[in-house]
Amino acid sequence: MKKIAILITTLVVSVSSSFAQKWNVDKAHSKVGFTVTHLMLSEVDGNFKTFDATITSSKEDFTDAIFEFSADVSSVDTDNEMRDGHLKKADMFDAEKFPKISFKSTSISKVDAKKYKLVGELTLKGVTKPVTFDLTLNGVGKNMRTQKPIAGFKLTGTIKRTDFGVGGMPGAVVSEDIEIRAVGEFGKE
Repeated sequence: MKKIAILITTLVVSVSSSFAQKWNVDKAHSKVGFTVTHLMLSEVDGNFKTFDATITSSKEDFTDAIFEFSADVSSVDTDNEMRDGHLKKADMFDAEKFPKISFKSTSISKVDAKKYKLVGELTLKGVTKPVTFDLTLNGVGKNMRTQKPIAGFKLTGTIKRTDFGVGGMPGAVVSEDIEIRAVGEFGKE
């Protein structure tokens, strides 16, 4: 009886995963960024020029979606070469030792028609921590050129930089809280 239950479970998992569709990020219509407060007075924005993201989902409303993301730390850009150089150093992102930032969702829950809570594991500077982001489905449509389905999302949230060992300066110089913002257009394979 136990063998039959294992076989049925294996078949259900195999069949359900075969219906999952993969969506790839359209980098020309997407952006991954962050905002920090400097000296408790002004905001500094940055983004990562080199990144990748995918969604795997078998449901049209994305309630079973798995979001995966990675960014090349050396591609950080704050519109200031000296600051960008410092961000790549060991006391900040340590790009040489930890060249990638990554995220993989572990759960998604629908809050209302187009809003979700996205929970997952963020790895930054070799430290992996659970994080929760707000996710908005901006809409779905059809790529006019390929005629394939597309979907647009906006992700926002806040992390504490020191939870990941980023920067030793006090919060009065650079805020502890880092706002994360990403927008993405995804095309179904």
